[in-house]
Amino acid sequence: MPESTQYQTTLPNFIDLSAEDTRSNVSSLLIKQRKRIKNLIEENTKPNFSLVAEIEEMHHNLSKVFSPISHLQNVMGDAEWREAYNACIPLLTDYGTELSQNSDLQKAYSFIMDNLKDKHCPEFTLLEKELKSFALNGVNLSKNKQQKFKELKKQLSIVQATFGQNVQDSTDSWFYFTDNKSEISGVTDEILQQAKLRSEEKNESGWRFALDYPTYHAIMTHGDSRKLREKFYRAWSTRASDQSDNKKWDNSNNIKDILSLRMKLSKLVGFKNFAEYSLATKMAKSTTEVFDFLYDLAERTKATAKKEIDEIQSFAGHELKAWDSAYYLEKLKQENFSVSDDELKQYFQKSNVQKGMFDVAKSLFGISFEINPDISVWHESVEFVEVSNSKGEIIGGFYIDLFARNGKRSGAWMDECVIRKNIHGNRTLPIGYLVCNFTAPNDKGISLLTHNDVITWFHEFGHMLHHLLTKVDLPSISGINGVPWDAVELPSQFMENFAWNYDVLKSCSKHIKTGECLPENIFHKLTKARNLGAGLAMLRQLEFALYDLSIHTNYDDNKDGNTLDILASIKSKIALVESPAYNRFPMSFSHIFSGGYAAGYYSYKWAEVLAADAFSAFEKNNIFDQKLATKFKKEILEIGGSKDFMQGYKNFRGRDPSLDPLLKQSGITQGI
Repeated sequence: MPESTQYQTTLPNFIDLSAEDTRSNVSSLLIKQRKRIKNLIEENTKPNFSLVAEIEEMHHNLSKVFSPISHLQNVMGDAEWREAYNACIPLLTDYGTELSQNSDLQKAYSFIMDNLKDKHCPEFTLLEKELKSFALNGVNLSKNKQQKFKELKKQLSIVQATFGQNVQDSTDSWFYFTDNKSEISGVTDEILQQAKLRSEEKNESGWRFALDYPTYHAIMTHGDSRKLREKFYRAWSTRASDQSDNKKWDNSNNIKDILSLRMKLSKLVGFKNFAEYSLATKMAKSTTEVFDFLYDLAERTKATAKKEIDEIQSFAGHELKAWDSAYYLEKLKQENFSVSDDELKQYFQKSNVQKGMFDVAKSLFGISFEINPDISVWHESVEFVEVSNSKGEIIGGFYIDLFARNGKRSGAWMDECVIRKNIHGNRTLPIGYLVCNFTAPNDKGISLLTHNDVITWFHEFGHMLHHLLTKVDLPSISGINGVPWDAVELPSQFMENFAWNYDVLKSCSKHIKTGECLPENIFHKLTKARNLGAGLAMLRQLEFALYDLSIHTNYDDNKDGNTLDILASIKSKIALVESPAYNRFPMSFSHIFSGGYAAGYYSYKWAEVLAADAFSAFEKNNIFDQKLATKFKKEILEIGGSKDFMQGYKNFRGRDPSLDPLLKQSGITQGI
């Protein structure tokens, strides 16, 4: 079978896919796999790695079947897919916990590992990680405590899913209508055009604004009306809370339940708190190490951020409120550097950015990209991209879903559709989903991106390269699997740096009217403006990370679980712009309450240190240095979870990572 055909047989048929059928397939597969695993254990009195390989095949098949359910409930406003997802989550959680609590399977894995001759092979690493997973999921507990752990985990999976869905529903339900043209002064044309179209669909004469991120960002950055900015700020910062217009999606109790369940789980298996439990599979060794890292970075950043806020406030001429900072920062950039988001957007058409980004990957890693229009997709704006190596062999592919729409989860992310696998010659190529929420194309089909959009796209593309370029054939440690959570952001943040290089931006840009690429003088203004606000942005991210780590370290189930007090305490130490009392940011903090970043949000900054340090090696030579790129690919992108990640980084860099490149890159010189 030709390779292209071989990978296509693994893809979901999004045209004919049925939520009910897919859900039924998951249920049937779980029954078959439970039975097969039981038989495997009984048949293998002296097991070898073939037992593990067969279980890896089963995990891979289950992941492949569930993938479209998980994906479509995030990107389509279709109740059937959400219902299918919600029905599958407790089933999958039960199944996963059962496997991890199966003492016979644990003994088999332990026996196989003890009898492996090569202690440095991927098979040994996989077994090591699986045995740790057994312990973390309560394999050594009594039967009663095992059952308790299983119930807690199932409850947690359900409430986490509810949290994320509440955020989406709360966001989708809000809109703002106005027929007052002066009220929308400054808002970009693309956003106004979309608001006008929504209004026309309702037979209204005016503008109807949604609360998707491109709209929110455009109004907070460009809207001249302070009242309008405050209105959108309030709507955004109170989503899914007791302060929102519709309180039926309030996540307050869900946060309490999530933290309580996580604490109980952690204590059952011998940890003081969930933060320590979470760090058991990360590079960081202790909560103290992470707190010290975050507070040290905050201390080094404060002076720069204070200077920025004073400059912005002086420019504004009045005390800054939370809904003022982005607006006056943008105006200050225009004043000082004569460069604005709206001006830059004229150069960054979606098609040109995509081509330029693909050219970067080709120059670095020798891979090529081609759109395949024959692959079925879930929305007319989605594209499928085939990826080939320098020999012209297809090595994988990915879907690109870039534009915001109702029913689609906000934010940007990369996820797995199919994981790379090659077991007993049964080879499967990696396939991924790359999702963003950019402003949708205008009525002429043209989509213009901000430079921040370009950075975001490069970021998610970095995750995709990590998924696609792996050389590991065992799914559990292939691509991004088995990689410590505080290292998984390295490839993505590394790729962001290319969106700040002039040669790259030249190839990504083409003015919508003149056709010229981004002029060098505008690029220089852009780079000068890069660090304006970098200190404040750093403190904001550190605030999120400290809140996350604090609530998972200090949560007390006997108290009322009001984490807003913890957030207020952190803000009092590092924040420079006061938030209004109604702000309920935690109620929509999906990264930690429904995503994979619980007690791990610090990973963004932790990995950013590695990314800046890694890129500094390219800056000293040539950003397309083939020798260096090959080494980065070999030591970072190809290894998956098959080797010690920090050792791989040291192999690439020739030393331990340094904090200095990140501080210099951010224009923060304090303490360097």
